[in-house]
Amino acid sequence: MSVLTLVVGFVPVLLFLAALILMDSYKLVTRRSVALALGAGVLAAGISLLLNPLLLAGGIDPTLLRRYWGPLLEEIVKAIYVVYLIRSAHVGFLVDAAILGFAVGTGFAVVENVYYASVMRDLELGLWLVRGLGTAVMHGSTTAIVAILSKSQADRRDTRSLAVVFPGLPLAFAVHSLYNHLILNPLVSTALLLIAMPLLVGFVFERSGRATRDWLRVSLDTDVELLDSIESGRVEGTPAGAYLASLSRLPGPVVADMLCYLRIHLELSLRAKGILIARAAGLDLPIDEDARADLREMRFLERSIGKTGKMAMMPFLRSSSRDLWQLYMLDR
Repeated sequence: MSVLTLVVGFVPVLLFLAALILMDSYKLVTRRSVALALGAGVLAAGISLLLNPLLLAGGIDPTLLRRYWGPLLEEIVKAIYVVYLIRSAHVGFLVDAAILGFAVGTGFAVVENVYYASVMRDLELGLWLVRGLGTAVMHGSTTAIVAILSKSQADRRDTRSLAVVFPGLPLAFAVHSLYNHLILNPLVSTALLLIAMPLLVGFVFERSGRATRDWLRVSLDTDVELLDSIESGRVEGTPAGAYLASLSRLPGPVVADMLCYLRIHLELSLRAKGILIARAAGLDLPIDEDARADLREMRFLERSIGKTGKMAMMPFLRSSSRDLWQLYMLDR
């Protein structure tokens, strides 16, 4: 198989991934996070290529493996990294979930296509366009679907449970299995994916952009108001001050550390939101050493106040996935 034929199966899907990254006006994903997602996809493909022969050796019919067991196994393995990203609050919005999910699928497809290229050397350009490009788009699309729906579930239910992969994982399996059934002409299947994916991405970007703007507006006002009351010494007359004063069961130094922790948390939250707003305006503000120093101090204070103190502060520390993600954004 010629280099040109092999490239045809890779370049379009990589260009689509690059286009997704360029469309991200808030620059929610970094090159490092995309590279890690691609690497996770490569690892997932390696695991699948090792397990598929074992399933065949175990007596599973090759047709059933191609249509059902293979798609199920591959979608589960690809979804593992997506679940990790959501549970660890490494994605904050649907956009970065979609981009990193598509990157995982792209990494998977690259390895799978290299494998098939090595065993099917006599494929012509037209057939490889279907085999390489079609499969690459399918893998990227199905993992993006899992990421989008899982992130949507996590935001709606305010949870990071493993259950967030439903209904994304079953839907991805259904699309993958249907593709492998070859019910439609492979060219038609590839064309449908190439049409449907941009439509899905357009919807996700529009919805995520609106959610980002709403989140910035609401949380920015709340953070500014609370931080101003702390820095001006008027915190005693606020609900936060009254609540902290009610924690008489805790030692005085612990309450002081809790107030300091809250102040740093608010400052970092505002700094993260400012960076996002600047990026949307076309400005790339670097994350300076002061922010990293504040993060280190916040971790020290977190150990100082302990789990009990942190739980006592939960009414004032928003702990949604987006609020946790903004701190991760400053630390990466």
